[in-house]
Amino acid sequence: MRMLNGLVAVAVVSALSGCIWAPGQHMATNQFVRDGSVEEGHIVLVPITPKLIAMDRAVAPQNELPTELRDYRPEPYRIGAGDTLYATVWDHPEITMAAGTQQQPQANGRLVRPDGTLFFPYVGNVKAAGLTLEELRAQITRELSQYVASPQVDIGVIEYGSQMVTVQGAFVKTERQPITSTPLTLSQLIGNATVNTEQADLSGLVLTRDGRDYPLDLDALNRDGKTASDIYLKGGDRVFLPYNDRKEAYVIGEVVRPMAINFKTTDLSLTQALGRAGGLNQTTAKGKSVYVIRGVEDMQNEPATVYQLDAASPAAFAIGSQFRVKAGDVVYVGPAGVTRWNRFLAQLLPLSGIISNAARAQNDLGSN
Repeated sequence: MRMLNGLVAVAVVSALSGCIWAPGQHMATNQFVRDGSVEEGHIVLVPITPKLIAMDRAVAPQNELPTELRDYRPEPYRIGAGDTLYATVWDHPEITMAAGTQQQPQANGRLVRPDGTLFFPYVGNVKAAGLTLEELRAQITRELSQYVASPQVDIGVIEYGSQMVTVQGAFVKTERQPITSTPLTLSQLIGNATVNTEQADLSGLVLTRDGRDYPLDLDALNRDGKTASDIYLKGGDRVFLPYNDRKEAYVIGEVVRPMAINFKTTDLSLTQALGRAGGLNQTTAKGKSVYVIRGVEDMQNEPATVYQLDAASPAAFAIGSQFRVKAGDVVYVGPAGVTRWNRFLAQLLPLSGIISNAARAQNDLGSN
């Protein structure tokens, strides 16, 4: 592992040689203009302050469930094609158990055919699809009474197969789950499917219903002691939980362990990101050299934003614990400043790939 960390460090130095650690270099903050413009139009410098944190919170989107999801309540279960029913006619086993008393209930079950009908002795073909269990019981009782005096009929479901919810993504079990006479909620489905905690992105779950996608940040909806109102599912819903392998932030420079950090939730602070990387290197890191670089991927079209944390302040890491790192951000801790920012930012995309691959290799070695 120590050798791999050395390789990562070599990759970082090679990618940024001539740009960062040249003797005597420092961050020339006079290159930045605070009104949003900057030399060559590639960078905007923003100090991380309590005022910035407050402004971000004020404009942050509220994590509320869509009204149509929150207010949906399932109707009583209605039979559909693919369901297997079991009908009991008390005191008439010759009707109830046509396959014989020694057979399993499934052998005496009656499958609702693709056209929505099922066959019942003496009654013939019965249109069952779309009826509740009570409605079908009443219909069979009424028609069977022509042949059996005062029939006592009971209807149950042996196997539900008409209304299914599709499960995809970072779950341990991705089998489709049925809608039954007991309503199925989203939390129950997630519990049944079991989240892959190492690979899942809890902030990116998507519920698709009637052709519309509903993004749901499960972590945010249940944060700070709050519990989100549960969501009832219905047949045809699709629940997709994305993997977090492409959702990363990168911590580089003078930290103990340069690394790529996968996002499992949206709640990753700057202090946490630095902590996962082992913290600042106390020998080489400068107190005022913590930066979060955002928007590198779209630099050709929009200015990249560089957020600067004055780590020399005693309250710096209290502020850093409230600054949210986003996927794609590069957290950089330098031994000195960076004067050639355009060249530095151009190096970040290949550099992030190097660190990401090295971090995955380290994890693979650690698991073997």
